[in-house]
Amino acid sequence: MISAEPPSPRAFHFERDTFAFANELVWEYRFDPKTGAMTTFRNEPRPEYAHRCFVLVRSCRQFFYHARFDGEQSKAAPSVYRQLIRQIVSLSPRRPSSEAERIVIPGYSCLREFSMEQAPLLKAECGGAWQSYFLRSHWRMTFPITRRQQERMANQLVRAFAEKPAPIVHLLRFPQLTINHGIVLYGFRETESAVQFEAYDPNTPAHPAELTYQRAERTFHFPANHYWPGGKLDVIEVYRGWLY
Repeated sequence: MISAEPPSPRAFHFERDTFAFANELVWEYRFDPKTGAMTTFRNEPRPEYAHRCFVLVRSCRQFFYHARFDGEQSKAAPSVYRQLIRQIVSLSPRRPSSEAERIVIPGYSCLREFSMEQAPLLKAECGGAWQSYFLRSHWRMTFPITRRQQERMANQLVRAFAEKPAPIVHLLRFPQLTINHGIVLYGFRETESAVQFEAYDPNTPAHPAELTYQRAERTFHFPANHYWPGGKLDVIEVYRGWLY
């Protein structure tokens, strides 16, 4: 994978810059291997932390853009961490801070370590489920998305790595809404036939995900997992400008 060269002194790394806990699913999805037909069952017990995919990808980038972790310092009280989290998630997810402006998180070396031990605080302070629904960019999904637009989107995402690190994308199928999800991209590899983007998926935080753009089809593909049968979908970059 090609790591983007961000305006901050370092690149995004999955093992360091992502949350260790997952956006939980209200439904269990089962897919017929022959037809691809989907059947849903409500998860029991009911998940305590769901509908936060866009909250987590936004917060992930806010920590990457605005926080600096210092594992050499002593750990602080929960009230201190609560205030630091609130400060970070109140800052812009579109523009990174300078190194001097970054908010220091004492006692931890990275976000993944911090989120392993302070998951309840992060879940409480990063934002409610309503923030995944009332997103500025959601208006765009209601308009037709053409293959030419997706070709431009793939080129835009490749360029984005040189402009701002860790672009966030909205994965969707509209009007079906079989997928309506956000992920963070942090690396890519180009070939003659495709662009393969490496991603952080808040639904599967244990390992990286991959989003592929097929040049001949001018279409994005997302592989099968526990909530999506795999296949074609549309992609919109979000948290990019005033419209998105």
